[in-house]
Formats: sequence, structure tokens, C-alpha cells
Amino acid sequence: MREAKINRKTKETDIDIELNIDGKGSSKIDTGIGFLDHMLDLMTKHGFMDLSIKCKGDTYVDDHHTVEDIGISLGKGFKEAVGDKKGITRYATIFTPMDEALSMISLDISGRSYLQFNVNFEKDKVGNFDTELVEEFFRAFAFNAEVTLHINIQYGKNTHHIIESIFKGFGRAIDKGTRVQDRIEGVMSTKGIL
Repeated sequence: MREAKINRKTKETDIDIELNIDGKGSSKIDTGIGFLDHMLDLMTKHGFMDLSIKCKGDTYVDDHHTVEDIGISLGKGFKEAVGDKKGITRYATIFTPMDEALSMISLDISGRSYLQFNVNFEKDKVGNFDTELVEEFFRAFAFNAEVTLHINIQYGKNTHHIIESIFKGFGRAIDKGTRVQDRIEGVMSTKGIL
């Protein structure tokens, strides 16, 4: 099993994460931010990973530190769980419809950190959640997981649906990119290293 346990404690957040990327889609998530819990639960289910997150954050300030630090911690956990990357497919591109919204997530588990985020939200908030924090979460994940990640919205109107499509698609892309293929010898790179 490819698993990781991460604890990150700062003056702003205290986070415990347990991740199994070879799971069945079970989650136990308590970030203190209801909308983020919902999105991470969707990601977990559609990504066939098992994920436990417990976070105490300074949400009395705002949600930024909590969202970013969870992205950092989850990225570090992913990097640890995926290990030496031997035999993994590495690449994945996933289109995910959510009613009127359609997202495209493309990733490369390359060892190179990059985020291209082509999403314009029509609303600044979904409930009490600042939509700009979606990009912050994925930037923190990509740079700590050392993956190249492209997130594009093809179209959509409902902000909740757009974000839901992104998180579902991201989970599905993680699942596809981390699949081990017995035809791959070593790592999927002509360099011999990722």
C-alpha cells in the first residue's frame, strides 16, 4: 500500500493527514470549513483514495491559512505515498461534467512543480467560502507534491458546479496517473528518473 501520514503544526494551523492512494474512496474529513470538507470528500471518492484530515485552523481570521496549509500537507503526503514512482502511468487528462459545467484536469507526476489555473469564477463566494482559495489549494498541492497540474474550465455558470467538477476531476486524474502498469520498467521517463 502506498500510504503517508503527515502532521503540520504552525501558529496558524494544526493538521493531521493520513492518505492511502490505493484505497477505496473512504474519507473522514474535518477541516473546519464545510465547503472544503465537501470538495475533499468528492475528490477522495472519485479518486479511489482513503483520506483522513483533522485540522484546527485560525478560521476566525479567514479560511486562507487552513486551505493553503491543507494543500501543502496533502501535497507532501502525496509525494511520500507515491514513492519512487516506479511503474506509474505518470500522466492523466480527465474531462469531468457536473451539470452545465465541464472541467479538464491534466497532470504529470513529474517531479517538477507547476500550476496552470485557467478558471474565472463569476462569484467571489460559495456560501462563506472564498472562491479564490481554490487556486491557492491547488498551487500549494502542486508545489509540494512536485507535480505539473493544469486546471481548465471549458464552460459553466454555477460556481459550485464548476468547483465540484474540478475536485472530482482532480481525484480521477490522481487515480489514473498513479496507476501501476506492469509494462512500465522502472519509471516512465527516458531520463531514468522522475
